[in-house]
Amino acid sequence: MIDQDQIAKENRSKIRIMRWILLLGSVLTIGKFVAWFLTHSNAVLTDALESIINILAAAFGLFSLVYAARPKDENHPYGHGKMEFLAVGFEGGLIFFAGGGMILKAVYNAYHPQHLEHLNTGIWITSLTAIANYFMGKFLIRKGKILQSSTLSADGIHLISDTYSSIVLLAGLLVMQFSGAHWIDTGLTIVLGAYILVVGYRLLRNSLGGLMDEADFVKLAEVIEVLNKERIDRWIDIHNLRVVKYGSSLHIDAHLSLPWYDDLQSTHEQVKNLEKLINNHFGNRVELFIHTDPCIPVSCTVCMLHDCKVRQKEFVRKVEWTSMNLLKNQPHSF
Repeated sequence: MIDQDQIAKENRSKIRIMRWILLLGSVLTIGKFVAWFLTHSNAVLTDALESIINILAAAFGLFSLVYAARPKDENHPYGHGKMEFLAVGFEGGLIFFAGGGMILKAVYNAYHPQHLEHLNTGIWITSLTAIANYFMGKFLIRKGKILQSSTLSADGIHLISDTYSSIVLLAGLLVMQFSGAHWIDTGLTIVLGAYILVVGYRLLRNSLGGLMDEADFVKLAEVIEVLNKERIDRWIDIHNLRVVKYGSSLHIDAHLSLPWYDDLQSTHEQVKNLEKLINNHFGNRVELFIHTDPCIPVSCTVCMLHDCKVRQKEFVRKVEWTSMNLLKNQPHSF
């Protein structure tokens, strides 16, 4: 059973983190626009505009975290956690369009070049903002994993990508500073714009996958590993397994085959044992809907209850549960 107090505590932590990121991102963005104002570099402007995306994304991310933290209600029986996927998609869309816009601007300035100035100052400001973005990005990715937040992770990935693009920008500014080859600014802007397009596409792809309940094979593999490690002989078979993510919580559906002669109390105890096992591993953030099936004669070939008095077929061998056989909606047999 999901520990609602723990989830509420984690939600408050996520909201507090996003508020700080929004504040720090605003300060860094001001610095980048100062660098652009001084240098008149399109590449620096690309970096600055991406930082505006950071602010907009953080603002929408903060809203999504507040909304996702709302408890379940009649209209949202699974909670509001999927709002986080929408925030990831919003951020990805903004990044994608920003990248495309900067490529177009670079092409325009290739025919209408601007004179670059104060490159040395631009290099220093860009260096400081890149270092700050890197550490903020690493912090967000780490917290996103701990708090199971796709919004924090996506914002962290964006900040890390911003750092990489800033490093490329710094290299270009240094070359322009010492060589005077200002045409590099246009090429650099196109390269950065293309990189931003790729980052935006990936975030959009992840967002759509979450909203469409795309299978999370990483989480699925983790669940299967726990089941294989802790399985007991009485759990004759598990099949039709589904793992769906709702914000920081997981929803798991599965069919569990138990001996047909077990009474209702015994069956209930086995289901609770399975729920406890999964939640102990995932920190009480999983809601399970377990459908119990009575074993059938073909199940005897995989049943490890050697003291069964009503066995109709010989035991053949143990089935190692994998994503290939647990997802199928049919009992295992040989």
